[in-house]
Amino acid sequence: MDGKIGLEEHFAIAETLEDSKGFVGDSVWPELESRLLDIQEKRLRLMDAHGMELMLLSLNAPAVQGIPDPKRAAEIARRANDFLAREVAKRPTRFQGLAALAMQDPDEATRELRRCVKELGFRGALVNGFSQIRDPDSMVYLDDARYRGFWAELEKLDVPFYLHPRNPLPSAAQIYEGHPWLLGPTWAFGQETAVHALRLMASGLFDAHPRIQIILGHMGEGLPYSIWRVDNRNAWTQQPPRYPAKRKLGEYFRENFYVTTSGNFRTQTLIDAILELGADRIMFSTDWPFENIDHAALWFDAAAIAEADRAKIGRGNAVRLFKL
Repeated sequence: MDGKIGLEEHFAIAETLEDSKGFVGDSVWPELESRLLDIQEKRLRLMDAHGMELMLLSLNAPAVQGIPDPKRAAEIARRANDFLAREVAKRPTRFQGLAALAMQDPDEATRELRRCVKELGFRGALVNGFSQIRDPDSMVYLDDARYRGFWAELEKLDVPFYLHPRNPLPSAAQIYEGHPWLLGPTWAFGQETAVHALRLMASGLFDAHPRIQIILGHMGEGLPYSIWRVDNRNAWTQQPPRYPAKRKLGEYFRENFYVTTSGNFRTQTLIDAILELGADRIMFSTDWPFENIDHAALWFDAAAIAEADRAKIGRGNAVRLFKL
């Protein structure tokens, strides 16, 4: 399929590059490093070779969210966003931007979101999970009350928000002790992000701001498969939910969330997501440079799904959601 659009496609600046080093072995780090720093050369050649018309670019992880000092976090976010705006301006028909935001300071994050959308022309934002705020051991999630004003502005601007994974801090990762292979994309990324998304659903956020649209990568971080059980939970007891949200969480999932295929190139999983969410709420992505563009594109182009769904997932849904 030609004309595909990818939404979870990363880059790094010098100040955030080392954040990605721990995800691969030393022998392949030089390749990942070159992929992260490149935008206009190898990345573009691979897009051309595999039918990708456009990438929405975002900063690597955890980057800004892992900088406890709010002023420094905001400085790096602005620097990354200005760099990205310059790169997008070189080929706006091939690249668009998602803002990095320093959620350590909600007011500053709101101002930067507004600047990125109104002045830089970005199409939304991508945030790497929880933020460390002042204390390096802190983990502040986006259902916290301090972010109410931010979410109100996001809804007003009418742009999507990509909730991207990061690993839990060592102080909160006892379940992984002795099993470091479970961290990162193997398991911890998905678990961490799924819980974060469920917290947002249960918080009442979407009752207050029903037009907010949040994107989850990796085919929904396991939630399409699990969301029914989240709501059912011993239904025979008829106990009311113990959270502020007014509706079942699955209803928010189907109305306020999209998922992408980033880093999860499995047809059976895609079909499950289609059955749970509908093809209108799934979008193609690769997770470059952590995954290969050819792996994503060759799989998707041949996946056993209806051609109408392929057109929606590969391109149409992103055009509609991001107003491309």
